[in-house]
Amino acid sequence: QVRLVESGGGTVQAGGSLRLSCAASGTIFTTNAMGWYRLARGTRELVAAITTGEITYYADSVKGRFYISRDNAKNTVYLQMNSLNAEDTGVYYCNTVKWDNRIRPFGSWGQGTQVTVSS
Repeated sequence: QVRLVESGGGTVQAGGSLRLSCAASGTIFTTNAMGWYRLARGTRELVAAITTGEITYYADSVKGRFYISRDNAKNTVYLQMNSLNAEDTGVYYCNTVKWDNRIRPFGSWGQGTQVTVSS
């Protein structure tokens, strides 16, 4: 089973940047697609995802501002977030995902990392 530990959140002014990290333990990290999710206003939505072959997906709300990447040698997936705005505020989680005609999380959730964007 993969354990996930998110970090890198914080409070930033609108227009600023943050880089989130998700460290994964377990051997299945390198064989699974990974996703970043945001929990805000009671809803958890997929923000970005990346396959083992580094094919990426982005939600429309973050395209051109957020960038997902992975380092298989470090079992870590990153989310670079630029031009942040108040709508980006929330708790960010990573998870392994199944990716076919849609992208779905599977596996246990970590504790998440809080991102707060002040205007």
